[in-house]
Amino acid sequence: MHYWVQASSSDFSGPLPQPRSGHSAVVVGKSKVVVFGGLIDKKFLSDVVVYDMENKQWFQPECSGSGSDGQVGPSPRAFHVAVSIDCHMFIFGGRSGSKRMGDFWVLDTDIWQWSELTSFGDLPSPRDFAAAASIGNRKIVMYGGWDGKKWLSDVYVLDTISLEWMELSVTGALPPPRCGHTATMVEKRLLIYGGRGGGGPIMGDLWALKGVIEEEIETPGWTQLKLPGQAPSPRCGHTITSGGHYLLLFGGHGTGGWLSRYDIYYNDCIVLDRVSAQWKRLPTSGDPPLARAYHTITCIGSRYLLFGGFDGKSTFGDIWWLVPEGDPIAKWLAASPQKSLHENKHLSMAKDGVQSALKESQREEYAVSELQRRLEVSVSLSNSGLQIVDELEDGELLELASGFMGDNNEQKIQALRNHWRKSIPRSTPLKELGPLLRDYQRLITRRFLAKGGADLHSMESGFPGKYAHRFYHIKNASQLRMDDIPSLLAEYKQLSSD
Repeated sequence: MHYWVQASSSDFSGPLPQPRSGHSAVVVGKSKVVVFGGLIDKKFLSDVVVYDMENKQWFQPECSGSGSDGQVGPSPRAFHVAVSIDCHMFIFGGRSGSKRMGDFWVLDTDIWQWSELTSFGDLPSPRDFAAAASIGNRKIVMYGGWDGKKWLSDVYVLDTISLEWMELSVTGALPPPRCGHTATMVEKRLLIYGGRGGGGPIMGDLWALKGVIEEEIETPGWTQLKLPGQAPSPRCGHTITSGGHYLLLFGGHGTGGWLSRYDIYYNDCIVLDRVSAQWKRLPTSGDPPLARAYHTITCIGSRYLLFGGFDGKSTFGDIWWLVPEGDPIAKWLAASPQKSLHENKHLSMAKDGVQSALKESQREEYAVSELQRRLEVSVSLSNSGLQIVDELEDGELLELASGFMGDNNEQKIQALRNHWRKSIPRSTPLKELGPLLRDYQRLITRRFLAKGGADLHSMESGFPGKYAHRFYHIKNASQLRMDDIPSLLAEYKQLSSD
């Protein structure tokens, strides 16, 4: 179990960074997180803000340096790439306004000095929304992006000592061109996930590139990986952060599918387990951050630090910790009355939202149940033909839960239920509706039979005197209509919270 804990200004010394999205944040050495650039309200930033982990302090270093145009450091920008090697942070490209850039900078964090680098070789074209990662402590590999006219699928390797760029010649199948994806080095392979492709579709494919390490003498080639488990939905603007034998994916945005033209923003946590080579949902507790994209997450030991992002309307400046069970930060939840008050308020608002969403259907269903009561008509459980199967015997539920993290089936099922409590209708896959419907019926049965079975009519007509469980007698998810899903989810969340 991991815990989301929102940090406040009192948890740090020094001025916190202003809200932003499309910025970069890299860990330099073992003690600093360096944030650069970004975008807020159409204003592009060029500031450097540093978090000192040892002293729990934010500060803005006074940087020196000079570029080709006489400026101290890189011009304001967002959606650039940033990679750290030793005490250096390398910056390439990005966008300012409608202009894509192809300049290349390095910040020496020991003396806080910027240098604009003149590189040679196969120079990459100006671009934004590319993705890059370090290879060991000397080279950088960069893939894809958008140059203002087309989506890119090229691969460049930079030697940070000689400053020579080399375009990698890759044979065989190639990933579709894209931008807004992630790039992560895992041992000897570069992993690419998601992004927006040519023509605009959001993608959810995972590719591995071999041959980026010269010493291995491998012919460069891409392989598409189709891993088992609870795979993420297609998205771009997400983050993937390496921590131990897991890769943690958080946030991003996708589209509402054929039912909607609107973007959907995510706040789910999914891990790629490098040992078992499968996707898993990460069980989390505590109020999660609001859904967002173009944020940053950095890994500091066993902790993850989330900052900033954008949800289509607002630019965030909040700071969050995602920490494992037993971490001292996790105890803040219990120790802080203010945070507890916030959680209770959040829960109350969520319940109010469910009540509001169900109000219309409750009126209709209560009228039916009241008519049944007056006519003394009721459908008996014994004649309904509905069989309530224990969750440990529900094969489809167990298969779905296997994609979540936990030491045993009970914990995995609980993680799946937590996932449903946070789900929204338009992001609920059709394959989850069957297990969700059966678990909904299971909760109803247990809730009312726990009272000694004395209120079976209430179980069939709904919450006593108030609600009607309209989906209790449905035998198969194929009987559900698309417009039933919001009510089913809302009732499920109400049952779970009660």
